[in-house]
Amino acid sequence: MGSQLTQWLISLGWNWSLLLRVIDVGLVLLLAYLILVIIGERRTLWMVRGLIVMMLASALSSALGLRFLSFVLEKLVIGAAVALALILQSEFRRLLEQLGRGEIWQLFRPAAEAVPKPDSVIDEIVDAVKELSQNRTGALLILETDRPIDERDFSVPGVRLNAEVSKELLQTIFQTTTLLHDGAVLIRGSRVIAAGVILPISERTASRQLGTRHRAAMGITERVENCACVVVSEETGSISLAEQGTLHRPLTSNKLREMLRERFSPSVEREAALGRQFGTRTLAWIARLFQPKPSAPREKK
Repeated sequence: MGSQLTQWLISLGWNWSLLLRVIDVGLVLLLAYLILVIIGERRTLWMVRGLIVMMLASALSSALGLRFLSFVLEKLVIGAAVALALILQSEFRRLLEQLGRGEIWQLFRPAAEAVPKPDSVIDEIVDAVKELSQNRTGALLILETDRPIDERDFSVPGVRLNAEVSKELLQTIFQTTTLLHDGAVLIRGSRVIAAGVILPISERTASRQLGTRHRAAMGITERVENCACVVVSEETGSISLAEQGTLHRPLTSNKLREMLRERFSPSVEREAALGRQFGTRTLAWIARLFQPKPSAPREKK
């Protein structure tokens, strides 16, 4: 078997050293693609691409024998990698969790397309938040942006409701006289899936002005990227929106409506679909690269 493989490589003009180099480069590209799939924020993607460029420059300078430049670039790559590990700690934590669960191949599967929320659903949510803000009633809402959130990411899954989203229902849930007002409400599409959901608290150092609801919103958005959280402060009535561990505050009801419509608009879905098509196109390009070329037709005399 080994001799046949060697003969086949020789017939293609390859040898073992060239094959190992191709495998080495392919594995590096696969690792870079995996990192880019895990990360969803555009600004962070630019930093990762910059790190990849520095790694390629370091490898090229080493191959050309530029020892001093290679030494400097290697140290820069190490420092940049450590900095990215601190910045992307939530993404790396999710990667390690999926490795432990044996779910690493789910990263290469195309994510389910997000269901855009109709304007009527967004209006119901914003109207409820506005009323809760005016009455200084604390509230925490989780809005799924694409695929469903795994219940294992919650500290307590809560009570399942599976009801249509309405302003009256949301206001009733967060009244202090109800049993579910302390937890969060999970909204999927146009339905309230669960209430009384207990979320993990963010480990980041935050302002003392932020209460438990704000830290919980930051915690779940750090852990899960496919969600956004709307928070109403019980003390001040201010409105906030948490995404990927970042808290936007304070917001007016009109600003909240505008931000939600931007995030659930069809244009955002088209960008996400283009990103998911990148992996399929990459695999197709690799298949065409190793596909044998058809022999040229002979000319008739």
